[in-house]
Amino acid sequence: MISKADQNDAWASYAGPGGWNDPDMLEVGNGGMSTEEYRSHFSIWALMKAPLILGCDIRSMDNDTFQLVSNKEVIEVNQDKLGVQGKKVKKTGDLEVWSGPLSGKRVAVVLWNRGESKTTVTASFTDIGLSSSTTVDARDLWTHTTTPSVRDQLKAPVEAHACKMYILIPK
Repeated sequence: MISKADQNDAWASYAGPGGWNDPDMLEVGNGGMSTEEYRSHFSIWALMKAPLILGCDIRSMDNDTFQLVSNKEVIEVNQDKLGVQGKKVKKTGDLEVWSGPLSGKRVAVVLWNRGESKTTVTASFTDIGLSSSTTVDARDLWTHTTTPSVRDQLKAPVEAHACKMYILIPK
């Protein structure tokens, strides 16, 4: 899954309405990955505007898988009317920041820890196309909570092989 995300990232500038990049079906629920790895997979595919085609047997889908693939806020990022594919904007070792613009001057951000231990992942606003003086509300799409009045950077502790996904809403 990770190599497909990296390959698709290279083609981000070619994607748009009428021509989306397709890194392949979602492997969420097929076995072989942890729930956190599935969450990372679904988040990155949504940010990349990839077709969200399930590859698992929905007749035997467990509740964890159902909760992941039916997250309306994450799906809304994938279906945003601006139609710009998100991409990797920063990489420091196994820590990555992926970002993409959304309609309404909002920005989608994924803080992704591809490493083997929990650590803090940081995205400076300049990395994701915002002025450092911008103030945003940061909506966590997986916990469905909002942190108000964030400035200069977005950072969060992220488990190994996991991610955090946000929509930043300028004030």
